[in-house]
Parts: sequence; structure tokens; C-alpha cells
Amino acid sequence: MVTAKEGLMTSNLSSTANRVLVDYKDAIQDYKVTNMPVIAQFAERFTTETGGDVDITFAKPSMALEQIEEGDTPAYQHTDLRNERISVKEWGLAVGVTRRMLEDSRFSEMEMALNEARRAVERHVTQHFIYTVFGLYKAEFGTGVSGASIVKTATEANVTTFANATHGGFYGKTPTTGGDAVRIYDYGEYSAADLAALGPNSGSHYIASAGTGGATGDLALADITAAMELINSKGGTADTIMISPSHYKTLLNLADFTAPFTGSDDPQKGGLDYVNDTSASGLVGQLYGLNVVMNHYIPKGRYGVFDMKVKPVAYVERRGLTVEEANPGFGIQGSYMTMRYGLKVIRPESGVIVIGE
Repeated sequence: MVTAKEGLMTSNLSSTANRVLVDYKDAIQDYKVTNMPVIAQFAERFTTETGGDVDITFAKPSMALEQIEEGDTPAYQHTDLRNERISVKEWGLAVGVTRRMLEDSRFSEMEMALNEARRAVERHVTQHFIYTVFGLYKAEFGTGVSGASIVKTATEANVTTFANATHGGFYGKTPTTGGDAVRIYDYGEYSAADLAALGPNSGSHYIASAGTGGATGDLALADITAAMELINSKGGTADTIMISPSHYKTLLNLADFTAPFTGSDDPQKGGLDYVNDTSASGLVGQLYGLNVVMNHYIPKGRYGVFDMKVKPVAYVERRGLTVEEANPGFGIQGSYMTMRYGLKVIRPESGVIVIGE
């Protein structure tokens, strides 16, 4: 025997159906706002009214005060500029909320579908940022350099040529110290030549891990101090270490690292509160005064040291996350989430990637 199942659109449930339609309309409005933690952490956010490639121009520290003798006029000084091009693309997904689903399902099921779609967007953007910052290759994103991940032997030319590395990168090996393509310049008491010679890899911000078997999550404090020197000498102040879950495990195995977090109002919990807080925020603790943050998309063979006060990435948004209805004149046939954005590493001095692969 077959029992008929009346949907929400039947005549005796028209008031309920109308309420669900109104609720659904309200729900999709909530998904037009894109506000993800990874954007705020890594990027300065720009908006643009034009699509396609966007050019952003930066001023280098190029002017200096000079002493003026009586009756003299200071010499005219101009601003040195550096240009970065960011490619804007469209991304989207189709959400399985249809008219049939509206008729045969409860609103909570549609809400779950929309929530999962929103989480998919957050996962996508987070992964895109991590792959960009850590120089990892992914064909869908176009990250890395020339169809491969950026390695510790990459030169400055590899990570600056737009045709090879559309997402840019930090300083490569033997960074240019002169000419129109220069990205490195003297700051403080270090000359450009001094900066190009710092660190274990000819001034490169992609350095080989000094640990044994870095691909399994090993950490070497010498790598962290070398990264701090590279960043600090260029006018920044390193304040954040981004690690993988494997590196997090390594730190948890160090009793001295977890000791500052064992204090608790409840002596029975001990360090449990520390682990709970980490699960909620990703903030693991501190090393040398640097915040240590764990992210699931960082590979076990790489970690990064950054000055997060100087955002390393430019995030250009042509259009934020928008929900659209297909065939709106014929009822709800399906929903589509789309957005247009692009991102690129534009502050090459504010990050160092330690590679143990």
C-alpha cells in the first residue's frame, strides 16, 4: 500500500508554504556577506568596480630629509613605485535547494544545505589563501610557480614573473638589488646588498628546514630565529608562526612549551583548558614572543613566520558572495553562490616559509 505524502505546497498547507518561502528568502540574504577569518588575518581587502586583472601600485621608502644651508633650496625628490597585478576570477557552486525540495522537505533541511554551502565557500577561500602564502601548487587556483610548488631553490625571478607566478611570492634566492625590477631595498642600517646576503639561503625567504625530517613536522629554533632576522631587518617585526597539525603535535610533546598553559582555576583540568582554547581559535601558544597558530591546510613539510601587522596578501573583491535564484519567474528552481575575487602576495618582506620537504 502506498501512502501519499502531502508536501508544503498543498492547498491545506498554503499558509505554511508561504511562511517557508518567506523564511527562505530571508535566509539567502544572510549569505551575501563574506566575512572569513583568513581574509582578515592575511590580507588587506580592496574592492574594485572593474573586472579582470587589477593593477596596484605601491610607494617604496624613497625620500629623505636633507640639511638646507642658508639661501639654498632642497633638491626635488620623487617617489619610487612598484606595481603588482592581481588576476580576478569568478568562483561559484550550485546549491541543491530546488522547488521540489521546498515542497517535500522541511525548512531545516534547506537551512542545512545553505549552511554546508557557506562552509564550502569558507574552506575554499581558506585553502586558496594558504596555498598562495605557502607557495603550494594547485591547478585549480593557479598557485605555485610554473605548475609546481615554490621550492627552497627558487630564485627571485621565479616568484616575481607574473607569467610564472600569478599569485606572487616572498623574496626568492639572490633577490635583485638594483634595476627596475628590484623589490628589496635598504632599510635602517642594512644595505640592499646586506639584506640579499642574510639568512641561510642567499637572502631567500624560502629556506630549508634545519630540523631532521622536517616533512614529519619537526621544528628547528634556528629556522625561527633566521626568519625573524630576515623579516625584522626589512623594517617589520615577526609576530606569528603558522604551523601544520604535525608541527602542533611536535610542540605538544615539548613539556616546556605547554607548561605556561597548565595553570587553571580547576587543578583537575590542568592543560586541558589550553587544548580546548586551541581547538576553538587555532592559537597554540607562543615561541620567542611569536603567536603560534595551527591551520589544517598547511602541509606537514612547511610552516611560515610572518609579520601579520603588515598584511602579506592583497585580496581584491569585484563582487562578494552572492546568492542567485535560477529562473526566478518560475519559482525556486535552484540556488547559486558566486563571487569574484583575486589575491596575491604583495609584501614580500613580511613572510618566511620554512621548507622541510
